[in-house]
Amino acid sequence: MTPAASTLALPARAPLVQRDTLVRIAGGIALFGLWEVCVRAFAAPFVAKPSAVIAAIPRVLADPDYWDAAWSSLHAVLLGLAIALFAGTLIGLLVGRVRAADRMIGFYVSAGYTMPMVAVLPLVTVWFGYDETARLATIVFAALFSVIINVGDGARAVPPEFLEVGRAYRARRRDIWFDITLMSALPYLIAGARLAAGRALIGTVLAEIYASVPGMGMYILAHARGLKQNEAVVGVLLMCALGLLFERLMNWILRRWFPWYRRDERQD
Repeated sequence: MTPAASTLALPARAPLVQRDTLVRIAGGIALFGLWEVCVRAFAAPFVAKPSAVIAAIPRVLADPDYWDAAWSSLHAVLLGLAIALFAGTLIGLLVGRVRAADRMIGFYVSAGYTMPMVAVLPLVTVWFGYDETARLATIVFAALFSVIINVGDGARAVPPEFLEVGRAYRARRRDIWFDITLMSALPYLIAGARLAAGRALIGTVLAEIYASVPGMGMYILAHARGLKQNEAVVGVLLMCALGLLFERLMNWILRRWFPWYRRDERQD
């Protein structure tokens, strides 16, 4: 596409973006309006509704317990994700490039990915105790397999020509593994991190509720059981916001540094 054609295409995209934004806002208004009407018409008075949730936001934001719970959960998610990304990247490279490793552990990686986290929690709490260690282990377990599978796929997708050129120029094995294979598989790693982040948030809340670990899971559970459901919904919205923020960050990284990997523009 010539620069002139590219310049002409930009104004045409603006109405599409504005239309999508308006449609998204209209859909949200309709959804919350239906929620409000149904709760007022059919539910008990203590059931959360959008107007009461909005009114509860200032009270929740002024509550120190809310910020303590939020920081505890966020710290655990970031630490667990860091461990899962590091270990998952190394294992994924091994599975993707070494056929014997794929045959040896590939099946168990797939099994671990499909295993429900709720079924693992009783074992995790027995092994690690009812404290933050069990929560961290649950987060790592929830996030690890997504990273391994995606990095493994990325390592398999490395063009053979890249590896042949590296060997022809007598590149060291470390350079072939990390400078060629890992860099080629980096978009797959980012995609795996996006999946891992969502699973890590789920694992965090489940572990906190099951093991009674202080955090957003216990904050939501305590307020829901205390019939303060509007405050509980605010806690849920925070977890949703964290997931959306990480998703936006990964999309921005892909658009900024890997424009050839994924295009968000759609042709209508």
